Amino acid sequence: MTDGGVTPSRADARRNRALVLQAARFAFEEQGLGVPLGEIARRAGVGAGTVYRHFPSKEALFRATIVDRIELFTDTARDLAEVPDPGAVFFRFLSSVVRLAVRNKALCDALEAAGAGRFEPSPGVGQDFDDALEVLLRRAQEAGAVRQDVGIADLRALLVGCLSMERAVPGSGSEGGAPGRMTALMCDALRPERAVTELEIEPVKRYESRCGVCGAAIAAARTGRPARYCGGACRQKAHRARERTRQT
Repeated sequence: MTDGGVTPSRADARRNRALVLQAARFAFEEQGLGVPLGEIARRAGVGAGTVYRHFPSKEALFRATIVDRIELFTDTARDLAEVPDPGAVFFRFLSSVVRLAVRNKALCDALEAAGAGRFEPSPGVGQDFDDALEVLLRRAQEAGAVRQDVGIADLRALLVGCLSMERAVPGSGSEGGAPGRMTALMCDALRPERAVTELEIEPVKRYESRCGVCGAAIAAARTGRPARYCGGACRQKAHRARERTRQT
């Protein structure tokens, strides 16, 4: 029975399920698991009863949206298994996974939890992704594009770590600015030779301290505490100013 008391056809049921999944995917992507189920039903244009009919809990719905995305990654990896230039294909695929996942709060959290062994989206789904990724890795190694001492466990750990760092670095990931720096560094670490991926970001500027009296730039100290004044004259001026303050 539907929320209005009418039994839906199979076509209606499939359409409603697809609408719920699509709405849940966007809601979880924006808000994570904390989004209310009623909000998902509203976005899908169905009643809460329809949502529960297809998914007994919000956790089950969350799991279904994650499975859908991971299966998409798996299918993409399989489609790329026989593509020429396996080295370039391998690195593009890794970069795409991180780029797409880092924008999706739910998927990002799920992949990190799965990498730590705390989450299994569905029996076999994680293993299918590993198997498809391992094929791309092996072909890239055979082509001499990836170092030979890297295994699928190493690669999975690097992916999870890269995903976490892309989210943590200020100005990266979904916050805009310079996304992809950590991904580029990860790719460089996998290469067998000293090839460097160009990082399309502004160079990091070193912190430049200034004199507390005259404001002149002070060279960074190699050892000890950083200097507060540019020289003895300004140090004396600051000392006299402190003495006058104490006497007043």
